[in-house]
Amino acid sequence: MARWDTLGYSRGVYIALAILSLGFLIIVHEGGHYFVARWCGMRVERFSLGFGPAIPGLKWRSKKTGTQFQVAPIPFGGFVEIRGMNIAEEVDPDDQFAYPNRPAWQRFLTIFAGPATNYLSAILLAFLLYNCHGVEGTTAYIGVDEVMPGYDALGKLESGDRILQVDHEAIFASDANERSLTGRITAKKGAPVLLTVERDGKTLDVSITPRSDKDDKGNPIYLIGIHKTVQTDTVSVGVFDAAGRALVYPIEQTKVIAGGLYDIITGAQKADPGGPKRIVEEFSKHFRAGFVTGIKLLMMLSVYLGLFNLFPLPALDGGRLVFLTYELVTRRRANPKIEAMVHMGGIMVLGVLMILVTLHDFHVF
Repeated sequence: MARWDTLGYSRGVYIALAILSLGFLIIVHEGGHYFVARWCGMRVERFSLGFGPAIPGLKWRSKKTGTQFQVAPIPFGGFVEIRGMNIAEEVDPDDQFAYPNRPAWQRFLTIFAGPATNYLSAILLAFLLYNCHGVEGTTAYIGVDEVMPGYDALGKLESGDRILQVDHEAIFASDANERSLTGRITAKKGAPVLLTVERDGKTLDVSITPRSDKDDKGNPIYLIGIHKTVQTDTVSVGVFDAAGRALVYPIEQTKVIAGGLYDIITGAQKADPGGPKRIVEEFSKHFRAGFVTGIKLLMMLSVYLGLFNLFPLPALDGGRLVFLTYELVTRRRANPKIEAMVHMGGIMVLGVLMILVTLHDFHVF
């Protein structure tokens, strides 16, 4: 089972890939705001990757547009500063390049462009991946995601292994109950099991003795000490098939993300927040598992970032779109003071949440 990055890259390379991926997400989102704002005739003062003042030596100003491009030290995201868009900024009513003085439909498109480009980038990445690498086949196999210490599997199984047989009988991820991997191991009641695994294109047999334990109800169970994952073969597809699948991808992923958020709200699933540190760690982990795996995470987070920013909450793009929709429907602009207060409150709440998430990342609480 070949993977695109079985070359033994150092940890630093995967961290670099993770940071580049995070930067890609931010640049794509803010780039959408930037290019549509420019297309609509607005003056963009700054394009920042990160928040805060520019890092010395990492800023430059475009002679053509006057925009200052910069890298800032707080890696929560980025921003595009459009003239007249700051909450406390005085705006010349005759300045045709200022955000508030442009038509409502242009302001709507400028704000909507950020989430939209995240969705478009997911489509483009999906198309390139499907067209160049292929798509997942329909047969699902059991893969080894991680081997836990203290079990006989340690040193015998490796991350990335694919389990093909148990005691010379084929096994698939779709097998359930007594035919599942857990069911077959339990049926042996602690006796060694012979696993036939595929590793780096070669097949080998591994004998593992399960360890006895008890489940939540006190019933005896037997474990070999692995975290499982689902593996599939790659199937080549044509350009048009790849394009069709790519167009559908963000729709399907939106449903999955929305379903997960609904489960969190209803308490069916526990929230597991993560900030920049967590995102970099996840990207590093996924790129270590394979370049394709890392690209898939980038595709998913592109959709997630676009969807999250469409939520009708203050300080997010969705919050601004609510006011702009009101203006487009009623042909009356919302009270600027009320809108400013709403967005200021949202920015403060969002800032506190970012701090809490970062502290959670570093296990402060």
